Amino acid sequence: MTKKKIHLEYSLDNVSGTVLWNAISTPEGLEKWMADRVTVNERTYTFEWGKDEVKRAELITRRSDSHIRFHWIDDEEPDSYFELRIENNELTGDYSLLVEDTVDEDEVEDMTDLWNIEVESLLRQCGM
Repeated sequence: MTKKKIHLEYSLDNVSGTVLWNAISTPEGLEKWMADRVTVNERTYTFEWGKDEVKRAELITRRSDSHIRFHWIDDEEPDSYFELRIENNELTGDYSLLVEDTVDEDEVEDMTDLWNIEVESLLRQCGM
């Protein structure tokens, strides 16, 4: 199946960069909006939803207060990843969250909807 990259941008007014970074980069933060449970063993993050769904992701890169990139271990495409990136507008002080994900072509709309729902939950957790 052919993969396609999706790029999503979410404007975040009145959010702390530190709070946002912790929400996207720590197991505790990810548990508040992305998965029911997240554990880390070295560079492997295990995401759990409900009782039966478990996915593992390898941490590819991480730059504090900037971005974090993962590769789903069960994804056969070695170059696929999802990345969460924080950008700060120096003029306004507002932050944006950029999501880049590599998805199957026939799942672009579904994955975009899923990210929209997940980021909405993230915004609630960050007090927005």
